[in-house]
Amino acid sequence: MGFVVLGVAIALSGYQVYTALSLSLDSYLQRVIHLMFVLVLVFLTRPAARADWARRSPMAVVDLLLVCTALLVSLYPVVFFGDIVTRIGAPTALDLTMGTIAILLLIEACRRVIGLFMSVLVTAFLVYAWVGPLLPEMFAHRGYTFQRIVYHTYLFQEGIYGLPLGVAATFVFVFILFGALLQQTGGGSFFVGLAYCFTGRFTGGPAKGAVVGSAFMGSVSGSAIANTVTSGAFTIPLMKRVGYKPHEAGGVEAAASTGGQVLPPIMGAGAFIMAERLGVPYIEIVKVAIIPALMYFTVVFVFVDILARKRGIGGLPPEQLPRLRTTLAAGWHFLAPFVLLITLLLNYVTPLRAGLYAIALLFVVAMFRAASRLSWRDIGEVFVLAARNTLGVSVATAVAGIIVGMVGLTGLGLALSSAMLSLAGGSLLATLVMVALASLILGLGLPVTAAYIVLIVLAGPALQDLGIALIVAHMIVYWLSQDSNVTPPVALAAFSASGISGSDPMRTGVSAWKFAKGLYLIPLLMAYSPLLLNGTPGEVVWAVVSGMVGLVAAAVALEGFMRRRTLLVERVGLIAATLLILHPETWTDIAGMALATTLFAVQFLGRGNSAIAAEPASDSSPVGSPA
Repeated sequence: MGFVVLGVAIALSGYQVYTALSLSLDSYLQRVIHLMFVLVLVFLTRPAARADWARRSPMAVVDLLLVCTALLVSLYPVVFFGDIVTRIGAPTALDLTMGTIAILLLIEACRRVIGLFMSVLVTAFLVYAWVGPLLPEMFAHRGYTFQRIVYHTYLFQEGIYGLPLGVAATFVFVFILFGALLQQTGGGSFFVGLAYCFTGRFTGGPAKGAVVGSAFMGSVSGSAIANTVTSGAFTIPLMKRVGYKPHEAGGVEAAASTGGQVLPPIMGAGAFIMAERLGVPYIEIVKVAIIPALMYFTVVFVFVDILARKRGIGGLPPEQLPRLRTTLAAGWHFLAPFVLLITLLLNYVTPLRAGLYAIALLFVVAMFRAASRLSWRDIGEVFVLAARNTLGVSVATAVAGIIVGMVGLTGLGLALSSAMLSLAGGSLLATLVMVALASLILGLGLPVTAAYIVLIVLAGPALQDLGIALIVAHMIVYWLSQDSNVTPPVALAAFSASGISGSDPMRTGVSAWKFAKGLYLIPLLMAYSPLLLNGTPGEVVWAVVSGMVGLVAAAVALEGFMRRRTLLVERVGLIAATLLILHPETWTDIAGMALATTLFAVQFLGRGNSAIAAEPASDSSPVGSPA
């Protein structure tokens, strides 16, 4: 069965590369075949039970039947594509049968890969489209027949095979493959080592190295969880060794890795979907995303610096620091694909082609160095890793496509936006709070990409009605949707980090939530200031400077420490300064900055202990215990 999975993974990657280069296949068919490979891999690698394939257990037979069924319902529209096109709007009984089976298969695949929550959610949207006339007036609609719902979902480009899956089947897969190749060749170790060369000697150096290293890795991996596991294996043990508690080390890594989803050049899958929905080149999304992303990492950096001073944590000893010359000599060739990728994107080459060229160059330069050279087994593992990492994204975007299709069919987005505006009383702040709460609730069961897709079609119109520009509304929702990685009770990146740090998952989640506070505050700055380059240069600079002062003030207030422990009156003053800066008025910005800088000066000039006595570095084990 391992060889079967390897064969399907290689076939999927080969098919993706071929379609990316040829671009001759109809987009609907391209998505159908992509999802076919994904469903086959889901039912082979995520069995209904812990089936032993060698013994041919009954559940294994069921999974094989599901594989055959997935092939059948996927190949049907491919083989009979011409006939289906000629009878648009008049589906046959066989069309509807195949469509019904395809929907049920996808819901089951969703249950296995993502969880029961999302399967129930997508089922609820399908039922909503059917029982519209029976609902309360605010959410009622004329209702649609079972046949119309199935046809719209299966044979229409606004359902399963809609734009979200189309992005996952093109741009996203290419960069997942790029990330898998980088991981297998040792590029992740190089970037983490490079980060420690720059930050390791300073106060809290290992944690700062984790922030910078995760920024390097996250900017190309596009997955917070993959970034956490990859770079966390190096950074978390070092953070524990110098004095960070295990849950703090895991929280720092999870928060920094989550930032990779918003940091160019390669952001999360939602950024590519955003570009397609807005109808703009991806590089335009990159341009407006750079400043907020750098602000986010600066805030995380400030948090770990404050925590290091609070704990009395220094840098790494000189003998443990990697040498810059040695590190560059061992991995300088990994920089070439990044330079090529950024150059191509800046010259408006499509992300699909830019990603392919970067993959080709990465493979070539890796094969020229003995340390990064890939064997045939390594190449096979790259394909398997890429296929495994794409399962969640592709299944999530396919079921999200069903939700988007039902929202468009029933007009639910407009109804919900009207309800939100009514409840918020026309207040932008209240609406943003409601969107953030909705994102938190969706994040309990949806991955970030699916949460973004669902939330933007439901809440996006409400933000636009309040005067928020379209790209700003998308970016706000995209940022808020990242919270499921770091916000308890479901914090996927934080839980992954806790497995490496050996800490309690919920304590790690709380720490990550605190360090990632920029995910909530920076969207407020986007809404009220020209942070996304939607103003004059002077206005943008003022927004960045005042925003950073407010974010640092919030970090100090949360930690209760800067150069010394803050007094209660100082913490209250810093919270007030943050609120003043977040308020969309120039005079409040000036007042907030004046108050914050005064309190900062008091911290630096005043007398007091420079550090709190170091606490035990472990939840239950001594400093430096193995991860």
